[in-house]
Amino acid sequence: MRIDILVAEIGSTTTVINAFNGIDSPDPCFMGQGQAPTSVLEGDVIIGLNNALEDLKSKLNTSDISYNRFLATSSAAGGLKMTVHGLVYDMTARAAKEAALGAGANIHMVTAGRLRRTDVNKIKSINPNIILIAGGVDYGERDTAIYNAEIIAGLGLDIPVIYAGNIENQDEIKEIFEGKKIELHIVENVYPKIDQLNIEPTRNVIQDVFEKHIIHAPGMEHVRDMVNGSIVPTPGAVMIACQLLYDRIGDTVTFDVGGATTDVHSVTEGSEEIERILISPEPKAKRTVEGDLGVYINMKNIVGLIGIEEIAKKLKITVEAVYSLIQDHPPIPTSDLQIRFVELLTEKAVYLSLQRHAGRFRDLYSTAGKKKVAEGKDLTKIKYIVGTGGALTRLPGRTDIIKKVIANVKGSEMFPTAEAEILIDNDYIMASLGVMSKEYPEVAFKLLAKSLEINPKIL
Repeated sequence: MRIDILVAEIGSTTTVINAFNGIDSPDPCFMGQGQAPTSVLEGDVIIGLNNALEDLKSKLNTSDISYNRFLATSSAAGGLKMTVHGLVYDMTARAAKEAALGAGANIHMVTAGRLRRTDVNKIKSINPNIILIAGGVDYGERDTAIYNAEIIAGLGLDIPVIYAGNIENQDEIKEIFEGKKIELHIVENVYPKIDQLNIEPTRNVIQDVFEKHIIHAPGMEHVRDMVNGSIVPTPGAVMIACQLLYDRIGDTVTFDVGGATTDVHSVTEGSEEIERILISPEPKAKRTVEGDLGVYINMKNIVGLIGIEEIAKKLKITVEAVYSLIQDHPPIPTSDLQIRFVELLTEKAVYLSLQRHAGRFRDLYSTAGKKKVAEGKDLTKIKYIVGTGGALTRLPGRTDIIKKVIANVKGSEMFPTAEAEILIDNDYIMASLGVMSKEYPEVAFKLLAKSLEINPKIL
């Protein structure tokens, strides 16, 4: 069977391959999905890719599959590990962090100011895939970024470094890294002026560097034997899909609830009224990662946040029965009680991740009296709420979970309103379509519109 495009999602534990046909037609279609355990521990992800391809063949009832394009997203081998080093945490360090997160990175360290010996030791132990240096508005403070660059250049690490700080430093930074094994990328300043973010150029470079270097990660050396198209970090691919939606249908927020983490991606400018009282700027496209909110690997964290007795009360079972659920918690729930338990975990994960992602109003007091200000991401103008990830695409109560969370606004939080429409990634292909959209944007949107069951009247 000939397939137009295959897209692999190479995760830390599972590899999924999605098949798409009709790419050159007005009506492209999702053919099916195969999956298998990721084979990083076996030293070569090709094993897992081939096993997932065999599973896809059985699903499509064919003995042979050939393809025109093979794309991929990856969070295997630890995903995209980055450390970020800026000047002031609430300014350049935060801007650099936003750029890295939006690109799909796993941020293992953020520093502000000059690197200390303990910071240097931590960078070495993390062994990041990319280091990002920022610091100083354009034509502002210069010394901190130069000092940090000299320290990093002397570490002897054979990894790419991105500089996205004060443009006055660019020649100096080039000279610092000249003759080193380090691959240097100079990018526009992520924080060129006070209260101004410029993170998209850095995001784009991070993804380009990731694609170039991912094949050198453990177990990924032979990935190009099969993949002949783009490779991006899986969370970055979801963000690309979110931006695709924003461009076509308007302001969106996406919840990606997984076994280990819950990611929230929002693309919105917010309201002009709230922008006028914002304490500090927010990126239009923002991603937050909640590493403690997972419904399988980190299930016990959420249980602790809800409480055993509260779970027993909501599920109408005994405390002993709750402990049994925790003890025998499978990756994919099958019984009615297991499903209701995971729905409860998912609801808590969605609510807490939204609470941490969204901004809030607060009052400031001064000699002039009380003043209302806003802090964080404004989601009040969100039109569409998207659910993706295993939990929010497969649980029977997925839509009700999101409705309950949105109805729980306390007044001080800048949450989406009840008028926002809920869309579910029914085919669970959002990340695949994110990477596809880098080469086939119109095709990717048509397939995404089908998976989300978007009303044709709004397209």
